[in-house]
Amino acid sequence: MYSSILLAIDGSDNSLRATIEAAKLAACSDHAVITIIYVVDFAQSKKDVLYAQGKEDLELNRRKKILSAEEYLQSQNIDYKVNILHGEPGPTIVNFANNHAFDLLIVGSRGLNSLQEMVLGSVSHKVVKRATCPVLVVK
Repeated sequence: MYSSILLAIDGSDNSLRATIEAAKLAACSDHAVITIIYVVDFAQSKKDVLYAQGKEDLELNRRKKILSAEEYLQSQNIDYKVNILHGEPGPTIVNFANNHAFDLLIVGSRGLNSLQEMVLGSVSHKVVKRATCPVLVVK
């Protein structure tokens, strides 16, 4: 089955649903490892730095975004690793996925309406178009 799964999360409810699906797939294999990737968006990063009390506060707020995913994977006894990267989420996820050998990339859908997706584009859409490994989008 899948032994190396990349899970792209952003701290949303859809990310938690993606985490649950990733855990189900990882449980089907004896030695599956999930690599969690959280991308700190440059645009959001500036605002976070302005409102943070210090570097530790900033790091704590970022770790909180992935805490629910980590807790769920721990409760299911699934091996995982965490990578926090900086950049534009879509291209950063694609570059990370394409530069490593993953069997599957799992990403949550943000649920943008048609106008928002047409104007902004969605991260999941960018990932599906450009990733070289199979991609599962979880709604």
